Amino acid sequence: MRLLEIDGNNKLSLTKDLASNIPAYAILSHTWGDDGQEFTFEDLAKGTGELKPGYRKIRFCGDQAARDGLRYFWVDTCCIDKSDAAELQSAINSMFLWYKNAARCYVYLPDVLLSEDDMLQNSPDLSAETAFRSSRWFTRGWTLQELVAPSSVEFFSTGYQRIGDKKSLERLIHEVTGIPVEVFRGYESARYSVEDKLSWVTKRQTKHEEDMVYSLLGIFGVFLPLNYGEGRHNALRRLRDEVERCFPSERPVWIVPFERNSRFTGRQVQLTEVEEKLLSGKSTRTAIVGLGGVGKTQLALELAYQVRDKYRNCSVIWIPATNTESLHQAYLDVARQLGIPGCEEIQADVKRLVKDHLGKESAGQWLLVFDNADDLSMWTSQVGSEPGFERLIDYLPKSKRGCVLFTSRDRKTAVRLAQQNVIQLTEMGEEIAMQLLQKCLIDPDLVENRSTTKTLLRELTYLPLAIVQAAAYINENGIAFADYLLLLADQEEEVIELLSEEFEDHGRYRNVKNPVATTWLISFQQIRHRDPLAADYLSFMCCIDPKDIPQSLLPPGPSRKKEIDAIGTLSAYSFISRRPADQALDLHRLVHLATRNWLRREDLLAQSMESVVVRLEEVFPDDDHNNRSLWRAYLPHARCVLESKLVDQGWQSRMSLLWKYATCLDEDGRWDEAEAAYIEGLEIEKRELGADHPDTLTSINNLALTFRNQGRWEKAEELQLQVIETCKTKLGADHLDTLTNMANLAITFREQGRWEEAEELQLEVMETRKTKLGPDHPDTLTNMNNLALTFGNQGRWEEAEKLALQVIETRKTKLGADHLDTLTSINNLASIFWDQGRWEKAEELQLQVIEARKTKLGANHPSTVTSMANLAFTWKSQGRVDDAINLMEECVTLRTQTIGINHAKTVACQTALLEWQAERSR
Repeated sequence: MRLLEIDGNNKLSLTKDLASNIPAYAILSHTWGDDGQEFTFEDLAKGTGELKPGYRKIRFCGDQAARDGLRYFWVDTCCIDKSDAAELQSAINSMFLWYKNAARCYVYLPDVLLSEDDMLQNSPDLSAETAFRSSRWFTRGWTLQELVAPSSVEFFSTGYQRIGDKKSLERLIHEVTGIPVEVFRGYESARYSVEDKLSWVTKRQTKHEEDMVYSLLGIFGVFLPLNYGEGRHNALRRLRDEVERCFPSERPVWIVPFERNSRFTGRQVQLTEVEEKLLSGKSTRTAIVGLGGVGKTQLALELAYQVRDKYRNCSVIWIPATNTESLHQAYLDVARQLGIPGCEEIQADVKRLVKDHLGKESAGQWLLVFDNADDLSMWTSQVGSEPGFERLIDYLPKSKRGCVLFTSRDRKTAVRLAQQNVIQLTEMGEEIAMQLLQKCLIDPDLVENRSTTKTLLRELTYLPLAIVQAAAYINENGIAFADYLLLLADQEEEVIELLSEEFEDHGRYRNVKNPVATTWLISFQQIRHRDPLAADYLSFMCCIDPKDIPQSLLPPGPSRKKEIDAIGTLSAYSFISRRPADQALDLHRLVHLATRNWLRREDLLAQSMESVVVRLEEVFPDDDHNNRSLWRAYLPHARCVLESKLVDQGWQSRMSLLWKYATCLDEDGRWDEAEAAYIEGLEIEKRELGADHPDTLTSINNLALTFRNQGRWEKAEELQLQVIETCKTKLGADHLDTLTNMANLAITFREQGRWEEAEELQLEVMETRKTKLGPDHPDTLTNMNNLALTFGNQGRWEEAEKLALQVIETRKTKLGADHLDTLTSINNLASIFWDQGRWEKAEELQLQVIEARKTKLGANHPSTVTSMANLAFTWKSQGRVDDAINLMEECVTLRTQTIGINHAKTVACQTALLEWQAERSR
């Protein structure tokens, strides 16, 4: 930059172009007069122009700078060589920084006249204030950055009288400009959104329309090449693009699971209609309704991308509404990405939190898409069984700046959700369908035979999914349209009444073909001949949940290459899609139902379902904690086949799968679901095996343990007593199974505080096991360990400690000091010390157990975390509150990561942590 100074001859002169070591300087902010009135760079170079009106304000700036102890000053009219395009571009991009770095900024207002010594901030004169408010300076685009950037801004009247400064006049300036006063006290770009900054120039003007954008470069902190003639719209688009590139964190939320469909074709009328309804304020809810496969999701997806392109500050959120479980998980994911506080808490009403968040003005503009909102009962039924629960439809957010879009195949659901704002999406018109087909073909010249093309599209009923699938087959096999039409003619024409009741629509004619089924029947026959493994995979996937299918669940093929090829075949036909994050597969729902329909007609559905049960039973893991992520991925699919009535309910493979399913739900703390599964298995076993069969008794015992986990003591006790009596009758009072069930009942008594009853049972079991198994048998030692805890619960510390030590020493001898059973005994002894208030003893043992379990099991194993939580309680009891809180925070984090936020053990840690934090803050 060049700076001005007044030399010894009282003449203006320019320094050389300074790149570094720039001295302190003042800077002038003003409005330009007519061409020829301003004192320019050329005038200064030639030594002319001192008679121009603009020369006086330059001399004023220099004189005022001198009075403020500044030798140098800068004025845009004569410090920039505007004939040099490169210098002009550099100056415009640097100007915000030049104003920011100025020691003083003087604002000259030629249209504000003050009386002698009058200053607005001290003795306001109404006429002077009015003149100040209406000054032309506040209407010009370039003066915005000259107001915002400098730390010191002083205003001067036409007579060069000081009016006041930015600080003293901030209230007036705020009222005139609408800019928050915080901006004047220290501008921080990141605190304000793109739309906030753009709103500051809405009432301003510039000589060139592009300058309305270029004048904002410093405000946004970006560099942009100048292109006069591009127009304001293009300049603004470039500015937005550059801001998004430089400051990605300022982008609005984008939660859409799919990439843009490059083959999307037509539908402009519907897109415009949806946009007008939603984004013009005419409606806050709109639904797109139509037959499955007609393109509702793709239309909504294209709208989402167009909204992102056109409304850069609009958040877009996509929620699949296929079923309650997927919707709830999507809500939780959305809450996390929105950073809503409290969404991870066990009792959090996540849907309420999202509703409240989006209802706030601070959420900005948003579009919320619910895809596949087909089940009316899911939206209109009460969410919970307890009073006070709302319907899902009541959780829809409301905001003047937000709108909701639904896609649904059920018109009734759409009307309930969006009232009259329903857009019916029908099959494509012939020309648009032809364009789509051409986009999908390897050889687009095939459509040149317009007669055959029209016949083909007519047979496909102009449905997008059918067109895409047909094109995939044509591409794969390199055949002509006429060949494909011959294949269509060979197929038996049967009406599939929308595949299931879910698709029922009495407005359809009974002789109308279902295009997905028509196309699929041909495609599947060919897949079966060309790629049998792909056909097997399709038959397999139609028997499980169509969403989020782990590839590890699919039966193994002859080779890895064959498996990859089979998945590729199904993907080529658009039957499945891959999830980018985890490579799980989604089977299109219509294809899922169409495949089931075909298998049913061929009497193969039951056979396929049996093979799926066998495969699931084979790969479904046990309830070991290390298998948690795997069983969670498999649970929805196990539930799907277990709910099917196509296989024998008492079939051994199914019963084995049901058992694994129930135990994993139990381990995951999903006790209500585990209870239902156990009851189902129990009823089958009673019917097939008899009420006193050992397997039946085992199931009754597992159900009792689930009741105990739920705190339903009476139910648990009732079942356990039933099992004990049956075992005594069938096996004998001293049978090992009888003793095990008695020991379980004793624990139920102990957890209820029924110490004497627990003790009586435990003593009986212990003595019998000593006789039957020996005093150092693992089962005997376990019983002694539990009895020690019962003594401790009764306050019989000496007996408890003596018995616990006996168990520990025996287990050390028999099993080793670091055996898991030994560690459990040591942990129980620590618990006995803890109950007595012997904190140091308890701490010593707990630290020993933690280190051993970390070594044996790992730092994040549930048993290790349990030991850490116990230690946290010990520290809390010792008054080491900060240490206890820090350790419990670690426990909450580890348990959330391993067993989940909703598990009872996680909830217990979280509850304790919150209580301790509240105590500390008081």
